[in-house]
Amino acid sequence: MFNILDVSGSALSAGRLRMDVIASNIANVETTRTGDGGPYRRRSVLLGEPEQDRFNQLLRSHMEALPHGVRSSAQHHNSSADGVEVRSITEDPSPPQLRYDPDHPDADEEGYVAYPNVDVVREMTDLIAASRSYQANSRVMEINRNMISSTLRMGR
Repeated sequence: MFNILDVSGSALSAGRLRMDVIASNIANVETTRTGDGGPYRRRSVLLGEPEQDRFNQLLRSHMEALPHGVRSSAQHHNSSADGVEVRSITEDPSPPQLRYDPDHPDADEEGYVAYPNVDVVREMTDLIAASRSYQANSRVMEINRNMISSTLRMGR
């Protein structure tokens, strides 16, 4: 039961970071000049399974060699790699959006301004998905907390 809290907690942390990065993308949709000199570049969060230490890698490889019935009960107890972790925050390599605006201070010699490679519709779609994932994991934690409370009340 407590492992569920760890898994959902890691998902909540990753989901919050994902929503923060999406909010940053939306906030910078018109940023044509950054400290690096060019327009803002869209960022995304890469999530993955938590890294395992060497012991747990060996344990998993040995468990895979066990007969199926033994393996499934042993795998139930090996929870070292459960959950999710943020692997990296990456910049989208796609080119900036060019718009003709010769009066803009960042316009090139032909009058084009490089705007961020951020699509607000895509960001809003990602934000909705991240928000729903966050809500689902929050609900899982609430249900698990209620189950733990009920179990403790039964033990009295």
